[in-house]
Amino acid sequence: MTLTPAHIDSPSVWTDARLLYALEEVVEKELNRHLKVARDWMPHEYVPWSDGRNFPGFFEDGEAWDKEQSKVTEVGRIALVVNLLTEDNLPSYHHEIASLFGRDGAWGTWVHRWTAEEGRHGIVMRDYLLASRAVDPDKLEQFRMSHMSEGFESDNRHSMLHSIAYVAFQELATRISHRNTGHQSGDPVCDRMLARIATDENLHMVFYRNLLKAAFELAPDLTMQAVRDVVVNFRMPGHGIPGFERAAAQMAIGEVYNMRIHHDDVLQPVLRFLKIMEIDGLGPEGLKAQEELGVFLGGLDAEARKFDEKLAARKARMAARAAG
Repeated sequence: MTLTPAHIDSPSVWTDARLLYALEEVVEKELNRHLKVARDWMPHEYVPWSDGRNFPGFFEDGEAWDKEQSKVTEVGRIALVVNLLTEDNLPSYHHEIASLFGRDGAWGTWVHRWTAEEGRHGIVMRDYLLASRAVDPDKLEQFRMSHMSEGFESDNRHSMLHSIAYVAFQELATRISHRNTGHQSGDPVCDRMLARIATDENLHMVFYRNLLKAAFELAPDLTMQAVRDVVVNFRMPGHGIPGFERAAAQMAIGEVYNMRIHHDDVLQPVLRFLKIMEIDGLGPEGLKAQEELGVFLGGLDAEARKFDEKLAARKARMAARAAG
């Protein structure tokens, strides 16, 4: 990475094209590391095919769906639909990152490898949901058509640095969401499947997190501003799913994903790795972004504390009703 000295840090020097070139060495190194540690796995091996049976339609023996046919909990069902519909938009995600990162060299190899690995997640989740009858298949398909027909446009498509910062957090958020969904699903088969998916998501997070660290070494001010913007304005990629806000609220109460989890298990691990508040040598804009990031995190922690108190009170009320 000898394109320009690390202390030169201004938009006029660090265009997206120059950053792509300067970071390609790191991308190649991280790609090789990823390929060494990533393990191929077969989606069909995680699906309880023996539980499957025909649905109504063309089959005379088809059996209509009923939620009592599955052992999956209500919050597990809600989270599984959100998680799968998020994975379904993979064509749009591929278009976004291929447009930003390109299809050539190490960048292009990573884009295609990432897409192939993410494709498995949608395959195995849909097969599991249909074989186990965990969700209404008609509604699932209607949601898929509605969600994918809208497409997807990233909030960070204007900047490569913002995009790298976003996926570093988003991949970890997805891992946590999948893992907690498995824990709350009530089905060991589902838990095992989502644990396998979460392993992939963690490796993807490590790739982007390490790339983000390299970006700090090259362009600390611009990278700090990108991290600030992404953290302050963070939204999950599935925010356009029909009924997302209601589903997100139910997932928060069900402890699949909420403010406390977002602060403690998603933002903090990445920020600690980057030693974000210890980075020095920043210019005025970088220092401002660092300070604003600290203020935001303090406010988010306070909001999470209020949510924790409300959730604890809700649990106490439910326990009292059950005992009475």
